[in-house]
Amino acid sequence: MHFQAEGHYLADGLRLPTNGLDYTILAIYFAVVLGIGFAARASVRTSLDFFLSGRSLPAWVTGLAFVAANLGATEILGMAATGAQYGVAVVHWYWIGAIPAMVFLGLVMMPFYYGSKVRSVPEFLLQRFDRPAHLLSSVLFAFAAILIAGVNLYALSIVVEALLGWPQWVSIVVAGFFVLAYITVGGLSSAIYNEVLQFFVILAALIPLTVLGLKRVGGWDGLTGSLEKSHGSDFLSAWGGTGIGDANPLGANWLTIVLGLGFVLSFGYWTTNFAEVQRALSAKNLSAAKRTPLIAAFPKIFIVFAVMIPGLVAAVLVPRIGTAGSDLTYNDAIPLLMQELLPNGVLGIAVTGLLAAFMAGMAANVSSFNTVFTADIWAKYVVRDRDDTYYLRFGRLITAIGVLASIGTAFLAASFSNIMSYLQTLFSFFNVPMFVVFIIGMFWKRASVKSGFWGLIAGTVAAMVNYFVVYKQGVIAIPTDQGANFVSAIVGFVAGAVVMVAVTLFTAPKPEAELAGLVYGTRSPGMEEAPSEGDDAWYRRPALLGWGAIVLAAACYLPYSF
Repeated sequence: MHFQAEGHYLADGLRLPTNGLDYTILAIYFAVVLGIGFAARASVRTSLDFFLSGRSLPAWVTGLAFVAANLGATEILGMAATGAQYGVAVVHWYWIGAIPAMVFLGLVMMPFYYGSKVRSVPEFLLQRFDRPAHLLSSVLFAFAAILIAGVNLYALSIVVEALLGWPQWVSIVVAGFFVLAYITVGGLSSAIYNEVLQFFVILAALIPLTVLGLKRVGGWDGLTGSLEKSHGSDFLSAWGGTGIGDANPLGANWLTIVLGLGFVLSFGYWTTNFAEVQRALSAKNLSAAKRTPLIAAFPKIFIVFAVMIPGLVAAVLVPRIGTAGSDLTYNDAIPLLMQELLPNGVLGIAVTGLLAAFMAGMAANVSSFNTVFTADIWAKYVVRDRDDTYYLRFGRLITAIGVLASIGTAFLAASFSNIMSYLQTLFSFFNVPMFVVFIIGMFWKRASVKSGFWGLIAGTVAAMVNYFVVYKQGVIAIPTDQGANFVSAIVGFVAGAVVMVAVTLFTAPKPEAELAGLVYGTRSPGMEEAPSEGDDAWYRRPALLGWGAIVLAAACYLPYSF
């Protein structure tokens, strides 16, 4: 497979030109990952150690793990694919579609999560609403976690297939069992410390690819000049052509971007997705828990350039990518560039970085799945009141089952040409309804105990109906899958909110005495925790970190808005 000088692509199979040096780098990385898993095993004595690292980790560790847990298929293959397909509009998933929600999680929601001492996001719904809402949210979250873990596993298999030439199913199975090994042995601590390592390995992979890609197309000016000729000026603008009724590559207008992505999908993902929140819950104190997503926000602002630029370069060098009749999907953007641009040694680092990213994303979802299934489903509704050792053993068993299930869902992800679109579809179905229940329950004391369950049902069903019936059946014309996802998210949010209000009007609220620490304006003893020595320094204050991240993200929009 080679690029010709004029940018055309000759397809003779996607296979990376690796040699012994690349495999040595890869082998060293795998040995280190497994070593971290076995080292972490010594600290796992209780179920709290296994599921939440004993709530003992410093903010810088949980902060890097927080952002690394998101650096999976969504971030690498998915966002590069989105850049190749939609252009500079990919920045919306970071600057409006992540940073405000991460700041809200740190400043507003973490005191409720951490102060209430819950072990999972669904457990918070049990305290705020009732058992039906808790069970439904637990089942929905466990199901979504397995589907999303499958996306990361499928993305990982693409790289393994390109690296070794293995059939896709072999790549999926082998990669899945490797992740299973280090999570089962070391629990969440193993996953988190590996995620910190993976964060730096991922950057070591993406930065050379970005620099060499820009060099190949003549720098930023050469890249933008080529794209403007082939894709139009809106391809290089974040907000160009997003007026209501205007056409643009993303197929969405400013209203659906701001409300659908910037509010509903973003807040639904970052504030209720336990794969992320679990990292903050493992922090050593409330101050560290609040700072976890705020620390993560700063690298998140800039990572977009390391995934967007390779996607834009691929759109120039491989004009057939994602087009009708081509066997190349947008998901191939990163592997194609790796094959063409990277020399041996650097290629080994890049492959290692990609594998690290996918394992981080899969491990985050599998570790959150085992916690929710064990603590929120099995221990509360199936086998109750057993000793802690039993639940620790069961947690390891369900981890294995979760990985096996992820292997199955990986093949479902393979049917989507842009895995980012697939992930956004899942978020609109599962995270958005949970977010509307959280946000109303957290800010409205009157919301009744029954409204949580029915709000979840209504939001999930409405989002699915909009996607599968209104969009897929062509009842309303929506140009792209991403545009449809934004609309589905809005529909799910509105439906869930309306039903919650309606049900509340006819059912009993929870006694106010039971809402302490669960509703905004109330406090619990755990929420009064003072910062430990050193955490009260001015540069560590959560408000400063949070508002600083928002101002920086807004400033980053300026060069791409005109």
